[in-house]
Amino acid sequence: MISAEAIHLFFIVLVFLGVLTNSIGDELVAVPKEVVNLYQHGSWMNQMQYRLFHFWELRTEAIFVIPFNICMFLIGVLLVRIGVFDNNSNGINIRKRMMKAGLLVGLPLNLLLFVPGGYFDFPVRYIFAPILSLGYMGAISFLIGKFQDFSLWSVLEKVGKMSLSCYVLQNVLSSILFYGWGFGLGGHPRSFFVIFVWILICLFQMLFATLWLHYFKMGPMESARKCLASLVIKKNIKKDLKL
Repeated sequence: MISAEAIHLFFIVLVFLGVLTNSIGDELVAVPKEVVNLYQHGSWMNQMQYRLFHFWELRTEAIFVIPFNICMFLIGVLLVRIGVFDNNSNGINIRKRMMKAGLLVGLPLNLLLFVPGGYFDFPVRYIFAPILSLGYMGAISFLIGKFQDFSLWSVLEKVGKMSLSCYVLQNVLSSILFYGWGFGLGGHPRSFFVIFVWILICLFQMLFATLWLHYFKMGPMESARKCLASLVIKKNIKKDLKL
């Protein structure tokens, strides 16, 4: 975990220093005007062509975050091992410390995202946001402990059971709302309007998850993933039997 974190921090520091010295800042922070026009005014087919022609270029982040993902996964393992999610005094105390440290440290650091110029975009996204997520985990646990009968928890539980489906759904809805081939709301200058749309998308996903799980045992994407996994397992079993 420490090794993966060190490698990740090394890359982030390099990028951050490059942005500060403006040697690579213009390329990383500023989105090319042709790309902005593509998503604000281009058709669905134009966007698909762009993504296909720049496939490997757009996959850079997936490679870049490999050490980050390893580190985050192992942090999750560590949290389980030290009893963070146990329903006892030890787990409660750890979650309270997570809430205080995560919010008091993570929240101010994440507010650096509003500094003009995008200088802190990479540190916030890849360093400060995970710190704040620990605070969220502690805060949500604290609220659940204080308000156990709150009906919202059961609704959020359904969203959690359909996390992959809801993740895909929010991307589809956002594409329809903000891209040029949809309602073209992208580039709206008012931040409160964007937050309002985000709240509406969240409410729609909660309604969708509740209605879907009323008739089915799992979400559509979860069902597809289960079917694909079953096919792979059956195929491997057949290979083993032949051997």
